[in-house]
Amino acid sequence: MRQVDALIAKRLSSSVPLIGEISHYIIAAGGKRLRPSLLLLVCGALGYRGAQRFNLAAVVEFIHTATLLHDDVVDESTLRRGRPTANESFGNAASVLVGDFLYSRAFQMMVDADSMKVMQILSEATNVIAEGEVQQLINTHNIDLDEAGYLSVIRSKTAKLFEASARLGAVLANAGPEVEQACASYGQALGTAFQVIDDVLDYAGDADLMGKNLGDDLREGKVTLPLIIAMRRASPEHKAMIETAITEGETPHMDAIIRVVRDTGALDATRDAAAAQAQEAIQSLEGLADNEYAQALHALAAQLLSRSV
Repeated sequence: MRQVDALIAKRLSSSVPLIGEISHYIIAAGGKRLRPSLLLLVCGALGYRGAQRFNLAAVVEFIHTATLLHDDVVDESTLRRGRPTANESFGNAASVLVGDFLYSRAFQMMVDADSMKVMQILSEATNVIAEGEVQQLINTHNIDLDEAGYLSVIRSKTAKLFEASARLGAVLANAGPEVEQACASYGQALGTAFQVIDDVLDYAGDADLMGKNLGDDLREGKVTLPLIIAMRRASPEHKAMIETAITEGETPHMDAIIRVVRDTGALDATRDAAAAQAQEAIQSLEGLADNEYAQALHALAAQLLSRSV
């Protein structure tokens, strides 16, 4: 990861100072670096040690960072990782345009891999992510969204880049089709579990630890799995309260809604859904050789369920 971070810093260079300033601002804010870590771990598990793994790890982090810049503008977010978002600090126009720069820089870098398959995987992933973003926008304030619709969005918007990262590791290692698909399945299941737990933390996390406000998804009109389950289980009065908050985007009863989500057992049910995805990820690893990298992939899926940030 030190190699990846060094490459990220190098490839953020631009003759336009604002690009470097905003890019460094959001990347230096921290983050889990899960997607590049996933690519590196898969490469390690399959025995690939070439330098291209650092390049593609940086690529997936650039793509992820670009989506964050655009997301925060669309969601009108003001806080990420405990400090003002880039759009709050630099304005919406600058954030969108620098997000575009990061996308285009990522595509410049993926060409260095000199692999049509790498290009195919990453171009498809960015397209699917964009589709997921648009679908989430369509679903905003939709009280009729069901679990299938919710999962469809997060598998496009979040899990797709996890899937691509894991698949790229297998491609770099020249793994066979079955191993490549197993790695991709691991990534998709891991990414789905990650997002489901993220949605739990929006109602059960520590705002100071997460660096964002509890209930932000509801304020933005996003219907996530905890709300879907809570509405199914709540009393008519409490269901109506949640529906009003979703449709109007106003949350004067946020504390009461959080209590309903917790009291209905919606958080436990959502954690169970995440656990099922994590177990699916672990099962996908069965065909991989048993080494320290494969063990780390196993541990990553298992520990995902206990994350607090």
